[in-house]
Amino acid sequence: MKYPPQHPAPDDAAARRAIPPTVCYPVDSLPRPDMALYAAARTGMKKVDELLVPARDARCWSLPAGHFCRIVSVEGPQVGDLNLWHRDDLSERFFSGKTRALHGTHVSTGDRLWSTIPTVRPLATVTDDTLDWYGWDEYGGSVHDVIGTRCDPYTNHTLNGVDYHYCCHSNLSRALSDYAQLPVQEAELLVHDVCNVFMATGFMPDTKQYYMKASPVRPGDYFEFFAETDLIGGLSACPGGDCSAQHSSDTAACYPLKVEVYKPAEGALEGWAPAPRNGYSRSHGR
Repeated sequence: MKYPPQHPAPDDAAARRAIPPTVCYPVDSLPRPDMALYAAARTGMKKVDELLVPARDARCWSLPAGHFCRIVSVEGPQVGDLNLWHRDDLSERFFSGKTRALHGTHVSTGDRLWSTIPTVRPLATVTDDTLDWYGWDEYGGSVHDVIGTRCDPYTNHTLNGVDYHYCCHSNLSRALSDYAQLPVQEAELLVHDVCNVFMATGFMPDTKQYYMKASPVRPGDYFEFFAETDLIGGLSACPGGDCSAQHSSDTAACYPLKVEVYKPAEGALEGWAPAPRNGYSRSHGR
């Protein structure tokens, strides 16, 4: 709480606070990914593409349905801001809020990255994560969050009064502009809240403010996901480096990140089909 309370607590305040919570979206009925199928498909997969995302910059790439993608630490501890769009409709993109509501504040193997309304379907499924050992630390934090919005030049200007062009929002805007041949001001409206790959985050116990701490990622670590439909990926190597102290500046030590795309062996995904659009009628009671 930022300010002292202005109103006295009622007599039953303790009882009100003691009411137990209820999970908003019980996921027992949520269709589960076939992790055994994905594991089998991973054994014979072959790398078909790779690119290097420079430090303090971003790149976009094509990720066909039925392929695996790895984001790999290659030189030093570095976090990356991940965007996903449907290849044929950029208005369908990763929905961090719905992903957070369904899977929690941080994602790992078996969780899915969901798309925006009205499609609301899994765009990708996390299939391997070399940082899954981290779990939850003593501060209540974990890695690969779907909380943060991406560092952006507007908030930076509000807080610091300067233009800084290498925030993740700007990096992703330039990358999508180049990839999709769009004006950068149009592309930036398609950039969206991210999955913060490798970033260690949580909420401060007193103020509940979003915090970051040094990422545990080291060269060779990777975050891998499976494309449930045809995608365009976008990744920014954050100007905060490992996000141990600050971002949106040239102060932090920053490193590139590598993106690798893998294709399963022929027939390895027998029985699998791309994720269909959400089945809701969109009538909204009319």
